[in-house]
Amino acid sequence: MRVLVVGGGGREHAICWALKKSPKVSELYCAPGNGGIAAVAECVPISVDKFAEIAQFALDQSIDLVVIGPDDPLAAGIVDHLEGKGLTVYGPRQNAAIIEGSKVFTKQLLKKYNIPTAAYESFDAYEPARAYLDQLRAPYVIKADGLAAGKGVIIAQTLEEADKALQEIMVAKVFGESGNQVVIEEFLTGQEMSILAFVDGEVVRPMSPAQDHKAVYDGDQGPNTGGMGTYSPLPHISQAVIDEAIETIVKPTAKAMVAEGRPFRGVLFAGLMLTPDGPKTIEFNARFGDPETQVVLPRLKTDLLDIFLASLNGRLDQMEIEWSDEAAVCVILASPGYPASYPKGLPIEGIDRVEDALVFHAGTALNGDGKLVTSGGRVIGVTGLGADIAEARQKAYAAADRIYFEGKHARTDIAKRALV
Repeated sequence: MRVLVVGGGGREHAICWALKKSPKVSELYCAPGNGGIAAVAECVPISVDKFAEIAQFALDQSIDLVVIGPDDPLAAGIVDHLEGKGLTVYGPRQNAAIIEGSKVFTKQLLKKYNIPTAAYESFDAYEPARAYLDQLRAPYVIKADGLAAGKGVIIAQTLEEADKALQEIMVAKVFGESGNQVVIEEFLTGQEMSILAFVDGEVVRPMSPAQDHKAVYDGDQGPNTGGMGTYSPLPHISQAVIDEAIETIVKPTAKAMVAEGRPFRGVLFAGLMLTPDGPKTIEFNARFGDPETQVVLPRLKTDLLDIFLASLNGRLDQMEIEWSDEAAVCVILASPGYPASYPKGLPIEGIDRVEDALVFHAGTALNGDGKLVTSGGRVIGVTGLGADIAEARQKAYAAADRIYFEGKHARTDIAKRALV
């Protein structure tokens, strides 16, 4: 089969890496790809928002399957557009991708179907939102309604910080139209857990759970990022708790989307908080997580293409999906200054010296001389595999130490809480 993956980050590198292993994939393309993806797929210089160009390329190249990686094109309806051109696409249509594209929609859906989540109110103007803050106690959780590159959630420790966040989102429009509405919700305490699932309507096939580290600095300090590292499985969380989350949140949400006339087909990502009152929903994403994909797919023993095709052909419930007993830990190497402004074009060295780990490129590019340079905030994800978290973690950090670019930043405590 001839397959096109849309996207150019670490998630897409992991997807391409997994698909490349399938004996059924004869040709693999990625649009636009990056400096690392170029080693496993032919990169096509088309940005993810150029739907017509992507469709034309897929038709010209007789692409059998298009796989959509990022959130923005899903929310903007890329699946609908490509299907309208007669192409086969893996990913949710626009009316289902709204589960990530609008936090207000998602909170209303969860409330309607009694799916556990934090108490909340939504607002479309600054003044009533600001007045609502006076009824709450710190810390405050403020979410821009729409997509904001993983940076639209602010946890404010003081009323002043919360007010500033509201003004930036709703008045200064730092996230553009994504800030036309906000959700203000109660602050949940506990451990976070991510459950990704292959979903086709009401059929839900959960993947092995993962845990992300969002804050930029050790000890979960500093501003939130798209993710500074992750690991899977979660030996410190019981299977009973994982099963409870699947049965009370993931499966009911898939069923609710069908009931709303928005059947979801693709990867549904549930961001959860394990509270003293049980698992509760923080958010949903309508695609593979980043960097969760970089630890989940390396543990997948079943052919990823077969899973995609089973979902598209209505046979997902018949698939035997196997997972490795190995543990995986991914450490993100970020640009200096991330998640604020950061330089680009910094030379990257040492990847060729990595022997016992997987290197997934997130923000890399090849410059005019064919040299690998930085091109994003999160530059590289290094994934170590081992018999347990400790071994996987040791391999990930050993490999990360071999890679260098000026100002490289990485957290030193990824997966530390899972060392049991």
